[in-house]
Amino acid sequence: MQQTILILDFGSQYTQLIARRVRELNIYCEIVPYHKLPPIDEHIAGIILSGSPASVYDDKHPNIDLKAILNKKPILGICYGAQLMAYSLGGQVVRSTHREYGRAMIQCLNEDALLTGISPETQVWMSHGDAISSIPESFEILASTDSIPVAAMRGKADYFAKPVYGLQFHPEVTHSLFGKELLYNFCVTICGCTQSWTAKAYIDESIRQIKKTVGNDKVVMALSGGVDSTVAAILIHRAIGKNLYCIFVDNGLLRKNEYEQVLDSYRHMGLNIKGVDAKHTFYSELAGVNDPEKKRKIIGRLFIELFDAEAHRIQDVKWLGQGTIYPDVIESVSVHGPSVTIKSHHNVGGLPETMKLKVLEPLRLLFKDEVRSVGKALDIDLAILTRHPFPGPGLAIRILSDVTKEKVHILQEADAIFISLLKSEGWYDKVWQAGVMLLPVHSVGVMGDERTYEQVVALRAVESVDGMTADWCHLPYPLLAKISNEIINKVKGINRVVYDISSKPPATIEWE
Repeated sequence: MQQTILILDFGSQYTQLIARRVRELNIYCEIVPYHKLPPIDEHIAGIILSGSPASVYDDKHPNIDLKAILNKKPILGICYGAQLMAYSLGGQVVRSTHREYGRAMIQCLNEDALLTGISPETQVWMSHGDAISSIPESFEILASTDSIPVAAMRGKADYFAKPVYGLQFHPEVTHSLFGKELLYNFCVTICGCTQSWTAKAYIDESIRQIKKTVGNDKVVMALSGGVDSTVAAILIHRAIGKNLYCIFVDNGLLRKNEYEQVLDSYRHMGLNIKGVDAKHTFYSELAGVNDPEKKRKIIGRLFIELFDAEAHRIQDVKWLGQGTIYPDVIESVSVHGPSVTIKSHHNVGGLPETMKLKVLEPLRLLFKDEVRSVGKALDIDLAILTRHPFPGPGLAIRILSDVTKEKVHILQEADAIFISLLKSEGWYDKVWQAGVMLLPVHSVGVMGDERTYEQVVALRAVESVDGMTADWCHLPYPLLAKISNEIINKVKGINRVVYDISSKPPATIEWE
């Protein structure tokens, strides 16, 4: 069984970041809500207690039975996790008059395996309201700052059979300059983890598991041209070959020539794939619909109906393949429960229960960057692996009015120019996501000696890590001018181009 660092989540905004940092060390870890503590068996090498927006003085504050984990495995408490340990074991935690948020300098007071290779005075990242004012008798202080006496603490060896640590700061945040070294010290030196969590190891194990689980059964899967579904399909294909049946639906809302290009790429990868041209069905159902949520629901419903019909043409299918990744899994079992709003177009999670298929999710343990690493190890075309995120409803939510074939054509042409110039000018890989919005606005223009009254498009290009927050890209003025001129001169129906300089929050990446 895979050696694991268990992360108990108390609701911190940084919990996924802890997991990403541990995974970057080629060490497997799992996030589990604090109230769903699994058995502490031999495959768990160590336990990390996350931070939390809560206070130990809150009514019904997140809490665990520390006795259930102390002395069984090495433990590292981060921020709230450290405060909870101190509070539960006889120390004191005080409410701060103000939150300490940002950079701070810690001074290391004692040598310890946790601090190996770390400068005696170094910058860390703080984000807390409460602070530990005095430690339990069974602990000693490892580090402090000018403003807090306990920046790091450890359990005394004569009190604990296994190492116990608490940190007031966040080593997982890049502003903590030696955070990666500290997590390495905990996971490798103290917990004894081997750094064997690699893309190749994951591929070999996944193929073995898929073969064992699926056997000679048939699997059906919807592909989108995106990274997750493509990598999942290739993994399944490597395991069961032609018993994987892929379906790629053209909803008429993809980028210019994308349906043909992606379908051709999939066939060259050896996938058993069927393309379904359903453009006119989608255009017909979307006619006259302006409300973005209604658009999403129509697109989601039609996709499900079309996929269901195509899947039923295949005899004796037992499994449904999906490109679910780890953040989706975490969200579904998070401390706070599933999201209130689930986008109707997302993945194929809304497929009817009447299909009665078992679900196969070979990427459900991976973060997005790990999916790309697996994709590279599988020799998947970089054009797919480096592709910008694209909304499930496609161009329908980039047309800020009702959807028509003519509007889709205009938007596809403008978008193709924007994306191709980002690529040719060396900006595509610097941008997290880019696209063009067709606005429900006409403006007066002059072309030649004629007055025009045509449509306006907005360019959107953002920098981000995961899409949760984003900042607008500061594209060079000459590049913006070139994009604008190309679109206006080459796309009939557009006479004005604007650039969106809004960040998320308060704006969103897409306009609808």
